[in-house]
Amino acid sequence: MHSLAKARPIELHRLFTGRPDRAEAEEAVKTLIRWAGDDPEREGLIDTPSRLLRAYHEWFAGYAEDPAEHLTCTFEEVSGYDEPVTLRGIPFRSCCEHHMAPIIGLAHVSYLPAKRVVGLSKLARVVDGVAKRLQVQERMTAEIACTIDEVLQPRGVAVAIEAEHACMSSRGVNKRGISTTTSKMLGAFKEDPMLRNEFLASIRN
Repeated sequence: MHSLAKARPIELHRLFTGRPDRAEAEEAVKTLIRWAGDDPEREGLIDTPSRLLRAYHEWFAGYAEDPAEHLTCTFEEVSGYDEPVTLRGIPFRSCCEHHMAPIIGLAHVSYLPAKRVVGLSKLARVVDGVAKRLQVQERMTAEIACTIDEVLQPRGVAVAIEAEHACMSSRGVNKRGISTTTSKMLGAFKEDPMLRNEFLASIRN
C-alpha cells in the first residue's frame, strides 16, 4: 500500500501512530455514555462499546487503504475512445470531522481519458475510500478529483458532490432537507466551459 506520507499534496490525512488499543477505545465509549447521563453497565448498554467499535471499523475503513490503489489496474485498448467517462449518483456515507455526525449524499465523477481507462467500479471504490474518513465535503471533493488525476493522468477530471450534513440537520440550526453542493474541475473540465457545462447538465438530469 502506498504510504500516506507520500500521498498527493491535496490529501491532508495522515496515518496516526498513537492509535489506542481496543480496551482503551471501549473504555472511552463507556466514559461518553456516563457523560451523557446513563450507566454503561446496564443491560441495554453493556455491549454498546464493542458494537460501536465494530461500526467504527466499517465507517472509517478508509484509513486502512490508499484510494489510489484502486486505480492501478487500467486498460489501454479503448479503440480510440476520447469522450468523457461519467458515473452519476454514487451513494456514499462519510462523517463530519467537526461533530463526527453523518454526511450522506451522492458523488458524480467524470474523467476524459488520455491513454488509459479504468474499471467503472474502481471509481466508486475511490469515492468510498476517501469518504470513509473524518471529512469536510470540500476536501473530500478535491481528494477524489486529485487522486483520479494523479493516477490515471487523464486530460481532465470533474467531481461534484451533493450531501446532507447531520451536524446541521440534527443539531444547531436543525434545518433538514438542505443539500450542500461542491465541485472540483481539473484539466480540460476547468479550461473548457462547454465540457464543464455538459458535465454539470448531465448530473442535474
